[in-house]
Amino acid sequence: MSDLASLRMLNIGYGNLLMASRVVAIVSPASAPMRRLREEAAGRGKLVDATQGRRTRSILVTDSDHIVLSAINPETIAARLQGEGGAS
Repeated sequence: MSDLASLRMLNIGYGNLLMASRVVAIVSPASAPMRRLREEAAGRGKLVDATQGRRTRSILVTDSDHIVLSAINPETIAARLQGEGGAS
């Protein structure tokens, strides 16, 4: 069963999925440190833009040091991560 739990996918909006077990943090992009984090990740080639051209509403940090941008609110993603939405 632990293999299935580690393969659970998290819907981060607009048909984009992320492995739930890899998420370390979900943060709001509004602050200056988060803007710097985003710029530094882009410079290192570790930025994944999953907004589909929409406004960035949350930034997900993964254990592989990738930064993933999402157009879904952090609270919504957190609720999905806790099991209220999963991959749906």
